[in-house]
Amino acid sequence: MANDINPSSTAFILICTALVQLMTPGLAFFYGGLVKDTSVLTMMMQCFISMGVSSIFWFLFGFSLCFAETWGFVGNPWTYMALRDLNVKEALPEQEIPGALFMVYQGMFAVITPALMTGAFADRFRFKPYLFFIVLWLLLVYCPWCHWLWGGGFLARWGARDFAGGIVVHVTAGFGALASLFVVGRREIPENEKDHHKKPHNVPFVALGTALLWFGWFGFNPGSALDVRNGQAVAAAVNSEIAASMSTFLWLMIEWIRLGRPTLVGLCVGAIAGLATITPAAGFIEPSGAMVYGLVATFFCYACCELIKLLGLDDALDVWGVHGMGGWIGSILLGVFADKLECEDLASAPSTCLNPGAPPYASWKQLGIQTVATVFCSVYSMVVTYILLKAISLCMPLKPESLHVDLHEQHEEAYHSPTRTYHHNVHKKHGSEESLETSSASESDLA
Repeated sequence: MANDINPSSTAFILICTALVQLMTPGLAFFYGGLVKDTSVLTMMMQCFISMGVSSIFWFLFGFSLCFAETWGFVGNPWTYMALRDLNVKEALPEQEIPGALFMVYQGMFAVITPALMTGAFADRFRFKPYLFFIVLWLLLVYCPWCHWLWGGGFLARWGARDFAGGIVVHVTAGFGALASLFVVGRREIPENEKDHHKKPHNVPFVALGTALLWFGWFGFNPGSALDVRNGQAVAAAVNSEIAASMSTFLWLMIEWIRLGRPTLVGLCVGAIAGLATITPAAGFIEPSGAMVYGLVATFFCYACCELIKLLGLDDALDVWGVHGMGGWIGSILLGVFADKLECEDLASAPSTCLNPGAPPYASWKQLGIQTVATVFCSVYSMVVTYILLKAISLCMPLKPESLHVDLHEQHEEAYHSPTRTYHHNVHKKHGSEESLETSSASESDLA
């Protein structure tokens, strides 16, 4: 039977929904600033279109696949199909916010998750196959993991925990992104353009995107408590700020030592690493643990970003190292930094317990459960994403014909250039690939 609506928690989740929705445009600015000026529109479109495609999928089937009663290995797609049996006046079982609000709040997580992967395959993915990829990836990767951990599936019943998306969002996206690199390969960058491709084209965009993401994360993590009264939301907010601040500062220090100067881009990447790492544990650990999370996020994620370069994989915007491995290590460490076993008894739990009487609890058992669930997610996400992309590539080409993706894919440009516009018009008139490549050379010479 449906529960009564709690006004304070409802107002809180309404605000959190708006904050999480803002994160996807924030991601568009963050990624858009990091790529070169000839692919910024494509990158931003790939993020923004997820708000349309993913939301439609979520309203029709996605929410039911994630949060309905178990039906095979996902939720029953018919239970809440097209939002039936959801309304704004009744709560779902064991909740005190409207079922429709819970649906749209969770939908914001589904929107941003596939968009996270776009940074890995920047410059190497056409728009049309990307639309098919979003829907199929949500169906085959995101929805199963959302159901297994958040929808009462077998991993949740086993004891695995993910507070706000370390596994469901960051590990699935990060390792899905890693799999994509084996399909689309490296960017074939001309020698005279390599320096141009390595540098972010708009650092203020990166800073703006970071600000929007950090701001939105206060809906992403605290909102996952779904209740404003039990202290868990406050703990998630405090822990998120501590971990992000710690990682921001330490990442800046590493780059200052290595490069001989502080960089704004490094500062921003460090902030995102800290936020991604604390996400799976934000409402389960004490603030002292969040400081350790920030420390681990810095050195672990930084090392992973360097490792993938040594392996020769072209993860353009460090999606695997920051999001994938940040969520990976944060999910496992939950078994170390959660409340102690003495907090299990609600009557005798000391005042230092964050969630007395409620799992998870720090133990070797919980550490093992978290490790198995996280590794399983890593392997599953990689294998399924790889097979999915290979299948799509058999039906249509994935890679654009040129690294100047905005002109080829959208016939648009972010910044007006008379030289580029002239050659683009020639290309449109004669359908000549050669004329556009000439344009590329001319732009490079002008730069």
